[in-house]
Amino acid sequence: MALIRITPRIAIDETELVFTFARASGPGGQNVNKVESAVHLRFDVSNSPSLDEGTKARLARLAGSRLTTDGVLIIFAQSHRSQERNRQEALERLSALITAAGERPKPRIKTRPTLASKTRRLDAKVKRGVTKRLRGTAED
Repeated sequence: MALIRITPRIAIDETELVFTFARASGPGGQNVNKVESAVHLRFDVSNSPSLDEGTKARLARLAGSRLTTDGVLIIFAQSHRSQERNRQEALERLSALITAAGERPKPRIKTRPTLASKTRRLDAKVKRGVTKRLRGTAED
């Protein structure tokens, strides 16, 4: 049972990941017709014991269309010619997504405008109004 360390707080068990392989599209000569180098990485986000509920919710939002209705995240990698490189790329992309989802958003602290900023805003409005009023007085 090997753990994949994502962040100091988050680690995923390798058994939670399912890799399937397919033939990649695009250039590659005869190699592309006989080697299954493309990788589908499946990770069941909704049933993962490694992630807390907040991280799961943020990950679902970040994953977008890569998340199925069952809550399974699918990452497809085919940019490299070797299966192992595509497997590594898929793992890196999963790691980046989980790292981004693991960061809790900083709560917004409500602030109020200062008296000086309110005064500046009102003075600017009055000045703008005076400018506009002066435009209409010149009759030709």
